[in-house]
Amino acid sequence: MKLKIIAIFYIFLSTLSYAENPKVLLETNHGDITIELNEEKAPITVKNFISYVEKKFYDNTIFHRIIDGFMIQGGGFSNEEMPAQKKPDDPIKNEGKKSGLSNIRGSIAMARTNDPHSATSQFFINVVDNKNLDPGGFSADGYAVFGKVTKGMDVVDKIKSVKTGSTPLKTLRGVGAMRDVPVKKVIIKSAKLLKKKSN
Repeated sequence: MKLKIIAIFYIFLSTLSYAENPKVLLETNHGDITIELNEEKAPITVKNFISYVEKKFYDNTIFHRIIDGFMIQGGGFSNEEMPAQKKPDDPIKNEGKKSGLSNIRGSIAMARTNDPHSATSQFFINVVDNKNLDPGGFSADGYAVFGKVTKGMDVVDKIKSVKTGSTPLKTLRGVGAMRDVPVKKVIIKSAKLLKKKSN
């Protein structure tokens, strides 16, 4: 009887873990990337990201900053002849310390300014282990990880290898040249919240 109860308990736990985390599909002009969001450990950040996805904020935007051996960054600039920065919602609280998640290869984290609580819409995917971005590394608060790539890391690796240069972009403060911008645009055609599979 005890063994039966234990077996049922483990089945219950595995069902919970299977159904828990939401996933987002990024459809790019280089292929698809599936991201699993860690709602339990980074609830504020995940809610923020999903809000942008559901508003289609990320649709027809670009990965505007790509550094091989570091990360690929997107979620802020529209796909236009001269990419323009989109006006985001209010910034969110940095959950880097609280979550305990690390900036390892394949993880997705929030981009921000020097202000630890300035993240809005922009995110990056780590293409190598960047543990210096964790709390206590470059900064006390770190860069908040909120999920990981579960499918399409080969697409991320293709993107990280594209040719980049200095390109004028239209920011909220005016036009300025930005480094590490892809010569040929890497486009996020759409971002979709995947439906959870029913058990």
